[in-house]
Amino acid sequence: MKAIKAGILGAVASSAFASAAAAEGSVCLITKDATNPFFVKMAQGAFAKAAELGTELRSFAGKFDGDHETQVAAIETCMAAEVDGILLVASDTKAITGAVEQARESGMVVIALDTPLDPIDAADMTFATDNFEAGRLIGEWAAKTMGDTADAKIGLLNINVSQPTVGVLRNQGFLTGFGVETGDESRWGDEEDPRIVGQELSSGNAEGGREGMENLLAINPDINVVYTINEPAAAGAYEALRSFGKQDDVLIVSVDGGCPGVQDVAGGVIGATAQQYPLEMAAKGVEAVVAFAETGEKPEATEGKAFFDTGVGLVTANPVDGMDQLSVEEGMELCWG
Repeated sequence: MKAIKAGILGAVASSAFASAAAAEGSVCLITKDATNPFFVKMAQGAFAKAAELGTELRSFAGKFDGDHETQVAAIETCMAAEVDGILLVASDTKAITGAVEQARESGMVVIALDTPLDPIDAADMTFATDNFEAGRLIGEWAAKTMGDTADAKIGLLNINVSQPTVGVLRNQGFLTGFGVETGDESRWGDEEDPRIVGQELSSGNAEGGREGMENLLAINPDINVVYTINEPAAAGAYEALRSFGKQDDVLIVSVDGGCPGVQDVAGGVIGATAQQYPLEMAAKGVEAVVAFAETGEKPEATEGKAFFDTGVGLVTANPVDGMDQLSVEEGMELCWG
């Protein structure tokens, strides 16, 4: 069947979806929101792959990152339409598991994209960046760039108070790569290393990054290393530092690899970023649902991991010894958004 683009929806379902008959290989994509370039690129990848394979794809999204209720309603709509599989980027990785279980019991395959559910085996498989590795790469880069880390004063800009799995993995990976002993790796904030100035929330956007950075500077104005959950938060942190004339005194590292973020690496706003590949996640997810519809076989994890690893690359304009790194030019060729 020709791929039918119903659009990325902030509502429960479109009339096109409600009236369409489910087809073999039919897929629902449900993302956190419809505006984040990461999810826009993910949808583009999913629709392109659906068109290539000749299968039907419908796309849904929350009204905002954290809109759990709309995601649950979208799962219920997909179940009513009896699609073969759901690709899900969950806003609330724990609360969504009940709806996911119902979908799986109805005979669907459910694949988490980007964000593992809690527990991870609540979905049939996860197609994602190794977010711990992404954090570890930028942590190692920051430590190698500093050289002597004894005088490091570290600030961390996380996403939100719920401590979603992606945020925890990136945070704990960064600290590990930097050489900080972590406590319970399923959460952040229990570390005892005196080099940590504080941990603030950013909501993953520029305004939150700016406010969080201001809070960190109020704790210690000599902060010199900043981890950010993503590149919009990094851009906001940089603006706060610049307003205090400290933009040249702080290493900022981040995760995402969107085109604006890679441009910020080129411009010196971000020292290094770990690049993700959302198009690859979505394309591989569509392929997996189609395979399930045809054979009944579910996707397998990457060897040695509990998920299918879609890759990560470290992008920097200031490479260090002993690490695989992408230049800004290479990062721009692979970026999104």
